[in-house]
Amino acid sequence: MRRRARMLALAAAAALPALAPLAAQDDGAAAPEPALAVDLERGLPAWRAIVAVLAHPRCANCHVEDNRPRWSGPSYGATRAHAFNVRRGADESGFGNPGLRCMTCHFETNSAKPHGPPGAPSWHLAPAEMAWFGKSSAEICAQIKDPERNGGRSLAEIAVHVRDDALVGWGWQPGPGREPAPGSAEATFAAIERWSAAGAPCPEPD
Repeated sequence: MRRRARMLALAAAAALPALAPLAAQDDGAAAPEPALAVDLERGLPAWRAIVAVLAHPRCANCHVEDNRPRWSGPSYGATRAHAFNVRRGADESGFGNPGLRCMTCHFETNSAKPHGPPGAPSWHLAPAEMAWFGKSSAEICAQIKDPERNGGRSLAEIAVHVRDDALVGWGWQPGPGREPAPGSAEATFAAIERWSAAGAPCPEPD
């Protein structure tokens, strides 16, 4: 009897390693997705097309680290802070301070006059952690890939946001007197998809 009990114990011990993976699979934890291989030859040209849009004044002027949107670009001459003491807002909403909300002047469509107030739905500053103004290509690349600083979005969600969001789309239709961002929303969406498929490489820091 003792010999039979010992043989059963050894058989049970031998079965434990085979059962361990099953227990790990049953704990509800999702297996991490495998990282994409980075293809610099395909990825970096796609990134250059993306950052040409993000760093353009039509986008970067409202993606500022401080509380002041900028007026900059070829049609403005020197870069300067938005007039009228426009600020992000004491509540950090990006919609401006009480009594001087962005949408006081910026309606849902552009003014027909050159350099009249531009307009798009929900006009406001981007969150401070999404700063692009004055940043290098490498800094913008690191920011847009970081869920802590991109609104918790995946790269696929960023691509859709760029293509479909009405305020983002204003960058390509900024009204008279302003240079539009290069390309188009659809072309930038496609560039983000190419960049992501190539492993989303970032350039070396300057």
